[in-house]
Amino acid sequence: MTAFPDGAYRRRIRVVIKEPGVVEGALEDDFHHFVVMLRHDGERVAAADAGARRWPWSTCPGAAEPLHAIEGMPLAPRCLAVGDHADPKRNCTHMFDLAGLAVSHAFRGGPAGTMRQYDVEVPAGAQAGAEIDVRLWRDGVLVHTWTLAGRGCIAPSPFSEAPWRGGFLRWADRAFDPDDAEAVIVLRRACDIGMGRGMDLDGVERAQELEPIMKGICFTMQPEHIAVALRNKGTIRDFDGDPAAMLADGP
Repeated sequence: MTAFPDGAYRRRIRVVIKEPGVVEGALEDDFHHFVVMLRHDGERVAAADAGARRWPWSTCPGAAEPLHAIEGMPLAPRCLAVGDHADPKRNCTHMFDLAGLAVSHAFRGGPAGTMRQYDVEVPAGAQAGAEIDVRLWRDGVLVHTWTLAGRGCIAPSPFSEAPWRGGFLRWADRAFDPDDAEAVIVLRRACDIGMGRGMDLDGVERAQELEPIMKGICFTMQPEHIAVALRNKGTIRDFDGDPAAMLADGP
């Protein structure tokens, strides 16, 4: 059983302007490690490339291909703007989210080395109904603490009144300015992914076993991939005791 029932799920996301016209991004957590390189001309995305360094399903690396659909889109301050130009469900959720953050970082601009980093902590226990506090830091500063119970947010307002399922990201995109919405969206996504901590995910052999609850939600779960996707076992990591190990090799 590859599971960690105690402690906290951790996620780190970093986007960096490497040089004029180039943004690199990386995302790492218990279950994933993906990278994205975005090239732009100051107005539009010229190229979007992605790589998988640690992934849960045998088909995940192939999700780099549909990400090319965002090439040609204008740079935008909204991290969800990529969804206006490509179908998120035909993409890897994590590569696609990371590409959106790279697009918004390119829009903000700045000299080489300009960086944004998000760190998320989701303690174990919410699935069992316990109240937990989830936290998000942006560039080392704590900006959000939400209290979850079960599979919903109970505090603070307005997050406790938002549609937790079926529209939270769109709600955040409308309710806040792009910079504030971005942090809210990053934390909300991690709340769902963090629920996997403590589950025996390696007990699933084939993605098709999850078809009743996950069909169509991402690249691997599309009909043409779900039938052949195998679990990439032994790839789960526990960063609770050493969050600094995430993205230790860059960008």
